[in-house]
Amino acid sequence: MSGLIRLTPMNAEQYERFEQRSLADFAEDKIRAGTWTEEEAPQRAKESFAHLLPQRLDTPHAHLYMIEYSGSAGQNPEEAGYIWFNITEKTQGKEAFLLDILVYDSFQGKGLGTLTMKALEQEARKLGAVRIGLHVFGHNERALHVYRKTGYRITDIQMSKEL
Repeated sequence: MSGLIRLTPMNAEQYERFEQRSLADFAEDKIRAGTWTEEEAPQRAKESFAHLLPQRLDTPHAHLYMIEYSGSAGQNPEEAGYIWFNITEKTQGKEAFLLDILVYDSFQGKGLGTLTMKALEQEARKLGAVRIGLHVFGHNERALHVYRKTGYRITDIQMSKEL
């Protein structure tokens, strides 16, 4: 993988695009996981966002970044995706929790997921976090691969079977 990525704080216009895309993707993931019906998913996704990001981009403890990618030194960076994590105080210290990450389709397969997870670690450390947690849907094999590759281990498994 050649090239560099950088996490830059989202601006208001980027947040609007992030929210629209993230809401739709979250609703779809919940439908695929069998957690929500197609009818209820859009509203429930909006309710989740209202709870997790009550002040949207200005929500305390919420960190929303655009992923910028430069294929080579001197190349102008391109917007390649986004990442959202929150930092909360836990018994062992501050913990970052990854809520959403997306590398746009046109940048897939270039190692940007791995580089972004490494950038997340650096950013979380700067913010005082001693641990990073995340949730991944079982059907998201690509994300599972990236998380395992970057050193994450399974801490809890929830399973179901259709009857």
